[in-house]
Amino acid sequence: MTTITLATRWNPIDWPLTEGPIPHAVTVAGWAALFALAVGRDRSWWRFRLPAALFTAAALSLLLDAVVDGWWHPFPEGTPEYVGWWISIALLGFCLVGYRFRRLAWRRRGIALGLSGLVLLMAASEINIGFGQFPSGRVMLAPWLTKTDGLVPKVGQTLAAPQDKVLDEVWQPPADLPEKGTVSVVPIPGLRSGFKARDAYVYLPPAYQANPRPLLPVVVMITGQPGVPGDWVLSAQINEAMDAFAAEHHGLAPIVVMPDQLGSTWANTLCLDSKIAKTQTYLAVDVPNWIHQNLQTATGRKAWAVGGASMGGTCALQLGVNAPDVYGTVLDMSGQEEPTLGTREQTVKAAFGGDGKKFDAVDPVQVMARKKFPDTNVALVVGETDEEFRPQMEKVYQAVQGAGMKAKFELMPGGHGWVVFRPGIAQQVPWLAQQTGLTR
Repeated sequence: MTTITLATRWNPIDWPLTEGPIPHAVTVAGWAALFALAVGRDRSWWRFRLPAALFTAAALSLLLDAVVDGWWHPFPEGTPEYVGWWISIALLGFCLVGYRFRRLAWRRRGIALGLSGLVLLMAASEINIGFGQFPSGRVMLAPWLTKTDGLVPKVGQTLAAPQDKVLDEVWQPPADLPEKGTVSVVPIPGLRSGFKARDAYVYLPPAYQANPRPLLPVVVMITGQPGVPGDWVLSAQINEAMDAFAAEHHGLAPIVVMPDQLGSTWANTLCLDSKIAKTQTYLAVDVPNWIHQNLQTATGRKAWAVGGASMGGTCALQLGVNAPDVYGTVLDMSGQEEPTLGTREQTVKAAFGGDGKKFDAVDPVQVMARKKFPDTNVALVVGETDEEFRPQMEKVYQAVQGAGMKAKFELMPGGHGWVVFRPGIAQQVPWLAQQTGLTR
């Protein structure tokens, strides 16, 4: 829940956009604008133009649904129903303007367009409430407000925890340790995989700027689809969650590397080595190799975790079972039961030319049915009202338990989106620190 504190009360860009007076006011204004557009004085409006506007909006909504979910199909699980509903409302607003536009004076045309803009704003606000991508104006403006740093250079001395200790027990921070970590944007080339990835984001906690430098654990975070690596910083504010943890642990927090597994916003590589791309090799070989070459970190699977949300959560679990020598801890937030492009038939055909055995060999649930992973830690997090992904996560939980993993299953308030992912990652930071040897 967002709280307006004294520090943010007077800054409009910090006012909440998903709860409180602003979204409520937008909703009231939007419905009032739609009502005003729907009301007319003459009979022809009620008998012909209003029904035509309703029919046109319905037809456009059906056409859009056919194009997006039937032909383009960017979302394997389909567009959420509430998104389709609010898009239809926005289309209705524009159709109502269209059917009265020619009969209006120029001044009234401007008013009508303004009213349709309010309807569009309401629809966008309601979709944002459901998905939670922009809880405030500051998050919405983050791509322009967020400043990134260069990678902190290597130092000559490092500090590792003894075998019977955790890093928090042996680390002594210097007096001049900064309060905040750094966020950098870096290219991570696909030297082994050939995968052409977009630039990654890297968070380095305050302790990484010390000399001697503690050898911190690594968390690789993977976004959903559609998405960009920067979503973890711009929408999830993972750097703020890590900074808050570091403030309570003498500057210590995991290093977070946020690579690209898609190649483009709307692509879906399935996070597999397949006909589509060799994304598993990229995430299990290229990304770790880059980290070892460019950062000073703890080594070994026990100090490395992989996490993600939605399709990225599915990807994290895939890496946990298909590359268990690299990642010893998995955080799967609202992931799918299996990697998918819509149906299993579509997925197998696109990825493996119809060879179901190749898919079965890497499908995480089926891998866990054949193998045991007693040294792997798994946290499964999902929204309690997520009707699409919660049942799938419950099946995954049964599978990880059957595979002997050290697993936990947690429900978060909300459905599917950053409304769950943002507080979810913040809540799981202490667990990730414990599993990777940073704290007890």
